[in-house]
Amino acid sequence: MDFARSPAPGPSSALQKVAAEAAARQKQGVQRPESHHRRQLPLRVGTRASPLALVQTRAFLTVLTRFCPVLRDMGAFQEHQINTTGDQVQNRRLAEIGGKGLFAKEIHDALSDGRIDFAVHSLKDLETTLPPGLVLACTLRREDARDVLILGPGLEKGTAADPFAALPKGALVGCASVRRQAQMLHVRPDLRFGLLRGNVQTRLDKLAARQCDATLLALAGLRRLGMEDRADIVLDPEIMVPAAGQGIVGVTVRESDVELRELLAAIEDYEARAVATAERALLAELDGSCRTPIGGYARLVWDESSQDPTLRLTGLVAREDGSFLLRRVATGAPADAEHLGRELGRSLRADSPSDIFAE
Repeated sequence: MDFARSPAPGPSSALQKVAAEAAARQKQGVQRPESHHRRQLPLRVGTRASPLALVQTRAFLTVLTRFCPVLRDMGAFQEHQINTTGDQVQNRRLAEIGGKGLFAKEIHDALSDGRIDFAVHSLKDLETTLPPGLVLACTLRREDARDVLILGPGLEKGTAADPFAALPKGALVGCASVRRQAQMLHVRPDLRFGLLRGNVQTRLDKLAARQCDATLLALAGLRRLGMEDRADIVLDPEIMVPAAGQGIVGVTVRESDVELRELLAAIEDYEARAVATAERALLAELDGSCRTPIGGYARLVWDESSQDPTLRLTGLVAREDGSFLLRRVATGAPADAEHLGRELGRSLRADSPSDIFAE
């Protein structure tokens, strides 16, 4: 994995040729006969139907068309909004209905069946083992991975050093993440937690209606929605370790689709790929379910005396009630991202109570 800041490779010549031919036919009003041997346009992109998912998908397509200009302004892409089980069932924890892969199942079924050509995901919602025949072809530049605390009416902001001081004793926190819950309870065992799911605006509306005293969201999502001002306190990753893949958009395709994989590889953010590889390897090694509080956060640290960065990975394992919490850091070369994640995962598992990983 080369982290020299050199120009990305060019787009797939095959796709460029297809796009150029399609543009010429479009200009001349000529339709090409159907063919099973050559790619057809438009390319179909699958996405969840939530406001955040649509913003992320459209931002991805903007990046892609800027890189491959011939695809711009010719209807080269067709958006397919897919309602997932994870979106449909809002009154139960994900662990109770099958895990976070439920945000991708129906989308990946459509990808496997050939109803769409590629799919855009929030990487933190993507299972570590993809269905057979599908691959993670591209990771886009990471947005801020930190979590934020959002306070209900009448509560005053705390400080970055003591962010939870704003919450009164016994405050009710609306939350669907056992990772966030465990880390908060480890510091503040007096807090109470209630299930709060739904898209960003739904959660904020419930908070405003005093259904809870506070909630937590990912800063990346707020930024992408233009709602960063709603964050009352941004939590340092040393206080609240983020979820593996948080803030990264990932694109999946069929493994056999060489042309699309070449095109997507050309817009890959190599730093995002390195940190995502480490975090997802950590998660895979721990093999945690949605019932297991696990955090993983990697970043590249650049030493001014060297042109080569160091990959710094923080991993966390905890009990849901916060009674046990283990946080460790490992460092290594970006090229060893997967090995680093696996090794840290094994270390955390070896020194954690076995009941934490019980189904």
